[in-house]
Amino acid sequence: MRIQVRHDTVYAYATPPKYVIQKLRLSPRSHEGQHVRRWRIEVDKDCRLIETADAFGNVVHSFTLHDHFEELTISVEGEVETEETAGVVRGAVERLPLALYLRETDLTEPNEAIADYARKFRRDDSERLTGLHDMLTDLHDHIRYDAGRTDSGTAASDAFELGHGVCQDFAHIFIAAARTLAIPARYVGGYLVQTDGTVSSDAGHAWAEAHVPDLGWVGFDPSNGVCVTEGYVRVAIGLDYLGAAPVRGAQAGGQTESLAVNVHTADMAVQQ
Repeated sequence: MRIQVRHDTVYAYATPPKYVIQKLRLSPRSHEGQHVRRWRIEVDKDCRLIETADAFGNVVHSFTLHDHFEELTISVEGEVETEETAGVVRGAVERLPLALYLRETDLTEPNEAIADYARKFRRDDSERLTGLHDMLTDLHDHIRYDAGRTDSGTAASDAFELGHGVCQDFAHIFIAAARTLAIPARYVGGYLVQTDGTVSSDAGHAWAEAHVPDLGWVGFDPSNGVCVTEGYVRVAIGLDYLGAAPVRGAQAGGQTESLAVNVHTADMAVQQ
């Protein structure tokens, strides 16, 4: 599949800030099943984009602005060629030991309800994949997708109690449950070509990866109840959303910041 991505993030300020610092995790890497054909990040202000890599191997761009402005736009445009791998991730940058992905965070700390839920899917190592598939399906049926009930700071335990959430919440709950079973798990941020023909949305997509013996990392998308397919573009990983957030930053001064995001993804073969 040849996936075209356009991602615009627009900040508007009622009063101009004195300065803004932003870190962007918006650039995918090539690995088996995913080849980045072209990718470009643009900021509509005069600044220098500095490229580094974080501890997880994510490509990170950062910039600082000191000029007074009332609006800031960050635009991403690119094309990625993908192939079906049955959700298995191979050839990606791996810098950290598996044990790190058992670490709890504020957003993925399980409560007793999640721990009890996870025990239903405990399997021997030889059947770990089956247990994760069962949990994927059950979680998809257990939690209702609802864009109005949670935000980026909602913890897995709160979303699980609510029974509502978005893809980020599904991923956090899946990760929290997997880690209680001593299964390394992590958060993934990226893009998804929707099978219903939808091409535009107000956010990217999120899912989870869990480590399976003899297979390695496998992508699970509990918000859609499926393993990752060729319709997914994998951009950044982390212990939770904060480690893989597409845009994070800080500012001095300025008031009443508003944010608008538009993401456009499409299979170029279908468009043609």
